[in-house]
Amino acid sequence: MKHKYLKNVATLSYDASKCIGCERCTEVCPHGVFAMNEDTAWIVEKDLCIECGACALNCPTRAIHVNAGVGCASAVIKSWFTGKEPSCGCSDGGCC
Repeated sequence: MKHKYLKNVATLSYDASKCIGCERCTEVCPHGVFAMNEDTAWIVEKDLCIECGACALNCPTRAIHVNAGVGCASAVIKSWFTGKEPSCGCSDGGCC
């Protein structure tokens, strides 16, 4: 079972018209956010994105954009290391 993070907060965006079907996004994404449909990538589940930025950094056509290390997904990851509750400022009108 794949773990979803916080619903509708990932900064991931994708322009399929720029995709050349190289499959790099599917190879580098640690959570399987992308899959191939014939010769074009598609987003399987945006809420799986942890905003690591690997997909965007490896996309040769810049079809993918993500603000790596920001927002709620980053807060969840930091909470794993600190043992504290995730806090990204949403309750204060911050990132979301």
